[in-house]
Amino acid sequence: MRVALDVSAVPARIAGAGRYVVEIARRLPLLGVETTLVTRRDDASRWHQWSPGASISPIVPDDRARRLAFEAWRLGRSEPARHVEVWHAPHYTMPRRGSTPTVVTIHDLTFFTNPEWHERSKVAFFRRAIKYAATHADVLISVSDFTARQIEELIPRHAPLVVASLGVNLEQFTADSSRDRDLFHAHGLAVDVPYVFFLGTIEPRKGLDVLLEAFIDVARSDESIELWLAGQTGWGIKEFDQTLARHPAASRIRRLGFVDDAVLPALLRQSRAVAYPSRGEGFGLPVLEAMACGATVVTTSETVMADVAGDAASLVPVGDALALADALSRVVAASAGERSERSVRARARAERFTWDASLGQHLRAYEMARTKS
Repeated sequence: MRVALDVSAVPARIAGAGRYVVEIARRLPLLGVETTLVTRRDDASRWHQWSPGASISPIVPDDRARRLAFEAWRLGRSEPARHVEVWHAPHYTMPRRGSTPTVVTIHDLTFFTNPEWHERSKVAFFRRAIKYAATHADVLISVSDFTARQIEELIPRHAPLVVASLGVNLEQFTADSSRDRDLFHAHGLAVDVPYVFFLGTIEPRKGLDVLLEAFIDVARSDESIELWLAGQTGWGIKEFDQTLARHPAASRIRRLGFVDDAVLPALLRQSRAVAYPSRGEGFGLPVLEAMACGATVVTTSETVMADVAGDAASLVPVGDALALADALSRVVAASAGERSERSVRARARAERFTWDASLGQHLRAYEMARTKS
């Protein structure tokens, strides 16, 4: 099978949906799929490194506005599109001209359900893009059953839908802590400091306002605990910065910024708890990565994160700072034996989500699109 994967929207720093695209790009050639990666003009070299078995087509403009216009009106008739059997658009949008069978990945529908979580300009754009893809793609891929249910509810007339849950790299994200101290030293991180860890983009929907409020009580009950925040800056950051500046335990809150993949598993493993109080996601990959490392996770109930975590995490209601503080205080104070038991359960849960299984569903979607035409 010949597949073109549009990787042109993946930013320089990989997280979330970007990690999903990278994993698909890496693994398709290994499955015998003749893969073409369509990249931005200035972005070919890293894709050569990440997916040496793929062909690289660096034809997309670098500027975002020009990139989106190019995708809509020219990419579908480009040489890569004409020479493959399936075009995979992995981030909501798709070409509007061209005849190549097209598969589109829908990560979440929060642009419809909770527009206040996004920049206003993006809400209007992605609502239009998702509606168009839902009715013009040959097949849709949803990254979770949770998102699939929302698609059925909010866009009942849509293309055939395949659920391909995200996976976790079980060789990278492990419970093996033998090199953690060296990794901490190499990255200038304090060793033997107990901390609660957050991983994710700093933006309103991640629930960081709730986490900061909860940490007031957690810090009061444990004078040594710190809060480490990892992730790149998103939007709506002003209020977060103001809250952090006047936080009573501000001296014990550390912003790490974007964290290199080399040290990320160690940060997850060594935490007393990974707090992920997001209000809503399409999948919530940090929860899965944390569990694969055997970390104790506290996340939100009645969300996709609860579906992913099952009984291997502590769940609290969305937006409930008191419940989050109580859950974090309990797991922070847990004994080594209790943490070990939770670690085993978390790892076992994570092992149910593999990229191999996800790729199998992707191949099914590609075959559906190819035969549909």
